[in-house]
Amino acid sequence: MILRSGLRAFACGALLSLGALLSLGAMSFAKAEGTYEIPAGAHFNQEKLGKISEFFKNEVAIGKIAGATVLIRQHGKPVYHEAFGVQDVASKAPITDKTIFRLFSMSKAITSVVAVQMIEDGKIKLDDPLSKYIPSFANVKVGVEKKADDGTKSLELVPPNRPITVLDLMRHTSGITYGFYGDSLVRKAYRDANIYAGDFDLAEFAERIAKLPLHNQPGALWQYGHSTDVLARVMEIAAGKPLIDIMREKLLDPLGMVDTGFFVTAPEKQKLMAQPVPNDSDFRVGRINDPTVVKKIQFASGGMVTTMADYERFAQMLLNGGTLDGKTILKPDAFKLMTTDKIGPGSGVDRDYFYFPGDGFGFGLGLAVRTDPGNAKPPPPGDLGELKWDGASGCYFVIDPKQDMFFVLLEQTPTERQRVQRTLKQLVYESMEN
Repeated sequence: MILRSGLRAFACGALLSLGALLSLGAMSFAKAEGTYEIPAGAHFNQEKLGKISEFFKNEVAIGKIAGATVLIRQHGKPVYHEAFGVQDVASKAPITDKTIFRLFSMSKAITSVVAVQMIEDGKIKLDDPLSKYIPSFANVKVGVEKKADDGTKSLELVPPNRPITVLDLMRHTSGITYGFYGDSLVRKAYRDANIYAGDFDLAEFAERIAKLPLHNQPGALWQYGHSTDVLARVMEIAAGKPLIDIMREKLLDPLGMVDTGFFVTAPEKQKLMAQPVPNDSDFRVGRINDPTVVKKIQFASGGMVTTMADYERFAQMLLNGGTLDGKTILKPDAFKLMTTDKIGPGSGVDRDYFYFPGDGFGFGLGLAVRTDPGNAKPPPPGDLGELKWDGASGCYFVIDPKQDMFFVLLEQTPTERQRVQRTLKQLVYESMEN
């Protein structure tokens, strides 16, 4: 059994607690406190940015990671852009902006932007019941754990209080979960159902999910899982075309994200794929994620690959409020819809141990949104209104509108990712001054 303390390494945005801050060691509380909600208009101190390079060079030197690439852009210009280590320790090829990384859950951000575009176009609506598109979900049940006097647990299946909606899929309140973390009976049912077996597409996968119990009542709890994959099937039905075609038409081609997709088939491209160090090769998401092997399924929740050259354009579009190079990806109202907290006070949505956006964050339509300082003293660095997400492979991005800044980290290190991400964010904000 996996220890409870390690479960947060499986999914995005784990809580940054006081203990996590303490683990940063050399970073003083005084410094950390000064990096929360610094006045707008801050600039980067180049000498302080050098600590980022020192950190990653050491990570490579001691064999914790094979390599990584970090980009910080402010006011539309790069203020820091460095690559460290190698794509993989076997080839020893250096990392470049064209090195290909598996995004895992950072795929959700891309899928969610395209879904919001379809909402903007009137193709789907947030209050649409899921069963409108996938009738099997009209019969779904909620799994409620019952505990007998002798301590044994059983699962009682009860009707949902209301239908699952598109909004539930986008804000992770559908009750659809993952089976590779946690020990609840519903998650065990996911594992036992062997939902990743064979060669299947999104249509078949959605039907497999519909046969499983919901982890909780729709709208009751932020619950990380395959909601984004089911959302992707809704998108396919509404658009009448495969997910990747929708993505290319509405987002990838307009932004020039030429190396972002689900599979890497060309031999010359496969040579550009980043790999973790050999003893850190298990991404621990319940299934094999090998983009060099073409399958029918396009996992919208975690199956995409990208390069720094591509993802920086996506991040800059978000920082710009939905536009890039004169092209409008999201109109202002749609961007506001996506980046406004949907699970805060009055929403009826609870948060538990597995609330991966973390302390101080709400959640919009596919992105975590900083809403308050959080409970840690001092609070983690950042600014109100920050947008973020990350993935099981270690990739991570933060959009800070207040400072007109974003940073992107691409790496392949599931074991070390939380520690590396925390440290990078701390160093980024400690490099800013007014």
